[in-house]
Amino acid sequence: MANRISQYTMTSGDGDSRNGEPKRNLWTSMLESVASGKRLPEKNLLVLGGTPESQREFLDSLSGSEPRRNFDRQKIPPIANNYALGYTYYDVLDADQDDTLARVSLYLLSQPSGEFSSLIAPLLTPETIPNTALVILLDWSHPHLWLRQIWTWLQVFQEVLEHLSRDVQTEMEEVMNNWKERGRGGSSVNLDGTPSATAANGDSNGSLPLGPGEWTEPLGLPLCVVCQNNKGWKEPDFDGVLQNLRTVLLRHGASLIYTSQSTTSQLPILIHSTLGITSLLKRQPLKHNVIDRDKIVVPPNWDSWGKIRVLGGSFDTEKVSQYWSEDIKIPLGAPPPSLALPDPEDDDEDGSNQPPQVESAIALYEDWCRDPNSGGLALVENAMNDGTEVAVESEDTQDFLERQLKILEAYKSKAPEKTTDGALSSSTRRSDYDEKTVNEHIGPVQFNMGGIQVDADDMLQRLKDRNAHIAADVPSSEPEGAVSNMAKDFDNEQLHDFFSGLMNRTAGAADGGR
Repeated sequence: MANRISQYTMTSGDGDSRNGEPKRNLWTSMLESVASGKRLPEKNLLVLGGTPESQREFLDSLSGSEPRRNFDRQKIPPIANNYALGYTYYDVLDADQDDTLARVSLYLLSQPSGEFSSLIAPLLTPETIPNTALVILLDWSHPHLWLRQIWTWLQVFQEVLEHLSRDVQTEMEEVMNNWKERGRGGSSVNLDGTPSATAANGDSNGSLPLGPGEWTEPLGLPLCVVCQNNKGWKEPDFDGVLQNLRTVLLRHGASLIYTSQSTTSQLPILIHSTLGITSLLKRQPLKHNVIDRDKIVVPPNWDSWGKIRVLGGSFDTEKVSQYWSEDIKIPLGAPPPSLALPDPEDDDEDGSNQPPQVESAIALYEDWCRDPNSGGLALVENAMNDGTEVAVESEDTQDFLERQLKILEAYKSKAPEKTTDGALSSSTRRSDYDEKTVNEHIGPVQFNMGGIQVDADDMLQRLKDRNAHIAADVPSSEPEGAVSNMAKDFDNEQLHDFFSGLMNRTAGAADGGR
């Protein structure tokens, strides 16, 4: 029997080419189409700062924003972030919870050490750069350290950039150039990278130009600063914190958001739009908010010096912005400068002793936070920590006492104590004054003896006057010492007889009354 060969298989897969081009297998094309449709877009978040617990809270705020259907509930991926560079992921679902829009991988780093830069650098490639964003986590328990923490993490990221190839750095420059136009008024690109309505209508006239202090130090990745665990404080001091943060982040084109466990946050919308993740069914616009201090949202390419000055006060945006540009030039190994306090010993008569001017935004911010007299955060932070902590650095005890001793000695030398012969000492005058004050306060000492009210002070004074009169009647021929002794003996004898008589009268009256 001759072998039967399927002509259909041969013609469909291995047949002759058409117009000189080989034909593709039908099943191969279908399988490739299905495989490409199931491939999820990969997005990356590099999360810096916080503790392992606060990083978990950040993940919960992102992935748990919308409840999933019971029949489509997925297992929560494990998170490993206790040591070195941590990792986890979550899937972003569409509005109907049926379609998965993207998978977000989170790389978590808690310790700001440049030693970990070699672990982060391999994650940044020309393919991953357009789909990666940078997040810095801050906590409301230490608002006075925020600028220093941002500075530290930016220095760590600068060390990461030194490990990147030229191709990666070029791709980062291209991404930053595109980001400068995203979401800006009149731009043809929305914040999530989709075409804007003006571009669709063909009436776009270009985006607004950059203002002062904007995008002067791009990082190579879009940056979002998240302030967690906001307790809803609305004191005016927090306007100063917000002004400092917005001015500093404006130089990097970064966004800012306050989050709280008790209130709904726009954090998922901000992060997902930054990564270019857009819902196919429902578009959720990101709304800025600089009025409600517990729900602050500052999108990228929205803020400006003029909007920051609206908060009022004596805040100098230009000075803080320039000083911050100097701070970020300091390498990671060297701490930023701090303001030196004035020395009371060097205080001039004209009051010209002032702290030295230090061109550091971090130093100005931390000095303001620790000085309640200047409207700083010391008292407010004490309230935030239930009265258990005040953000004031205490001076060494011995240094403080030594300085106070010098001040006291200088004061004594300028105002010496004047005394005259025969004048009572201060201790004597104080003793007389205290005795007189006590006597006036308690009044005369009285007691009842056999029904008679006796004033003890008056009685003693009369006895003294009588003895003094008897002593004066003694002949002058007798020695003065004998007169004194006789008066003394007589005084004691009279007192003894007097009080004995009173006691006998009292006892007799008591026996007769029985």
